[in-house]
Amino acid sequence: MQPERTEPNGDAERMPRAARGGESARVTTFELFFDLVYVFAFTQVSGLMAETHSALGVLQALVVLGLLWWMWCSYSWLGNQAPADRGVVQAGMTLAMIAVFVVALAIPEAYDDLPGGWYAPLVVALAYLFVRIVHTTLYVIVAGDDNALRRQVLGTQLVAMLPSATALIVGALIGGAAQTWIWLAAFVWDFTFTYVSSRGGGGWRLHSPVHWAERYGLIVILALGESIVAIGVGVAQEPISGPIVLGVAISITISVLLWRAYFTRVAPAGEHGLQRRTGGARVVFARDEYTYMHFAIVGGIILAALGVEEAMAHVSDAEPFGSFGASALGAGVAVYAAATAVFGRIADLPWPLVRLGAALALAASIPLLALLAAMWALVIVAALLAAMLLVEGALQQSKRAEVTTTA
Repeated sequence: MQPERTEPNGDAERMPRAARGGESARVTTFELFFDLVYVFAFTQVSGLMAETHSALGVLQALVVLGLLWWMWCSYSWLGNQAPADRGVVQAGMTLAMIAVFVVALAIPEAYDDLPGGWYAPLVVALAYLFVRIVHTTLYVIVAGDDNALRRQVLGTQLVAMLPSATALIVGALIGGAAQTWIWLAAFVWDFTFTYVSSRGGGGWRLHSPVHWAERYGLIVILALGESIVAIGVGVAQEPISGPIVLGVAISITISVLLWRAYFTRVAPAGEHGLQRRTGGARVVFARDEYTYMHFAIVGGIILAALGVEEAMAHVSDAEPFGSFGASALGAGVAVYAAATAVFGRIADLPWPLVRLGAALALAASIPLLALLAAMWALVIVAALLAAMLLVEGALQQSKRAEVTTTA
């Protein structure tokens, strides 16, 4: 006798669950698909830095990166609350993907509108607002009967997001030099008051540490992908030669060392730190370590990618590298090293003094990098990163040997 078949509940099929499947839920393929938009966006940010070739241009690009980051982080929290590949969440995130891509397209003229077409600064501001409104709507829906979460979502948007988005629109309409500072203030406002409104964890929920750590690890991979793309951009129009091949080898080595510095040293500590905590303590840890600290990690990679692109563009030259490229390369890797050091410390690792020392050495080396040829600047940065990881590895082996001997 055949068992009786039951028809699925249409509403249940269309609506996402209020929470993920459990502590071990993983990143969905649709979230990976969503992130592909940011591959192009990161490239556009680097291009804006390279085109302006000034400290102000770098600041402007970092502000845009901050807006992109804040949009991405909003959906990382949403994806931990409910599966991203189902029903209304998938539909909403598709709309957000379109809007984020529009922002990315407008990045080259975000501060200097080109003739013809729409007014790009306003397009960026309105698309940003649209992405955040979609996020808020989805979050309220998936909160279900969790009144504390719903209040937290709405309260944060009223206090942090709406004033920030309004300032972005005002800055876009004013334009000129004031736009940069208004947009910077808007980002700082959202960044600050989101933090304040979630003190003690607020009403936020974090269901799966595995999903959370994997999600942020993947965005680091995408940023590192930009450092690889930058290598090719710097020499794409040049005939292949020995200096180019050597420069490619050194630049890819730098990217691999950056990968090792995160994924083999501090990323596991971050995931374990999440798993050891529950409730509000887990939310606070996720907020501080990932939503906030990872902005510095990703920003450092993007800035270093600009330095690599500049170095590869002059890899065959014997002239001094120059202050712009040296500052981007040295400061970018220094910020990355320092941010991963702080990340590891908050995740309960011993104070990473070697990594902090390497960050200081990289920052202090910028004047020297500017005076040397681009090839030698790449060599020095690669050598400092390699030395940092070798010393860290030796110290860890020594500690493990001491523990074994004591036992």
